[in-house]
Amino acid sequence: MDVKFIRKPNNGRLGNIYRKICQIGEGSYGKVFKAENTMNGEFVALKKMKLESEKEGFPLTAMREIKLLQTLHHPNIVQLLEIMIEKDSYYIISEYMEHDLTGVLNNKLVNYNISQIKCLSLQLLNGLDYLHSRGILHRDLKGSNLLLNNRGQLKLADFGLARDTRASIRSPNYTNRVITLWYRPPELLLGATKYGAEVDMWSAG
Repeated sequence: MDVKFIRKPNNGRLGNIYRKICQIGEGSYGKVFKAENTMNGEFVALKKMKLESEKEGFPLTAMREIKLLQTLHHPNIVQLLEIMIEKDSYYIISEYMEHDLTGVLNNKLVNYNISQIKCLSLQLLNGLDYLHSRGILHRDLKGSNLLLNNRGQLKLADFGLARDTRASIRSPNYTNRVITLWYRPPELLLGATKYGAEVDMWSAG
């Protein structure tokens, strides 16, 4: 793991650098907060991960996510800023995006026209093309993992289930227990363990 992203807060307190504003998400990994960088006033997303239940340190999925995000630089991929450790928790700090696609589509006041739908679809496919050209499978595409800012920019997020297929010389067997059920392709539902970028394309469709 590239340690240049990892540091401890000044005086041992995260609040000296990032001021939490509100909680914006929660999952099995922990919680996500909107926060303000006290040094420059910029908003960030703090993804709090718990360490106390992990006897061997960082959870595997979190290490995989951090390692991948450090190598990804694309306008349609959420940007990792740094990792901070505080007591028995650590925080993945990334750029702040105001919305996720699920929340936007559930808003009855929002009605996308054809041009806007095409624009968002193109951004999604550009992000996927970038990942797949580097041998990376996202494996968890869904509306809540597609983030939007107020400028209409879409970015792929949450790489906890992603895999770098180049890491194995032999053709590997992957778990088929990935991708939220409603976005899971038929071959995974039928138990396939050898698959590629097509599973992401099914979810995107």
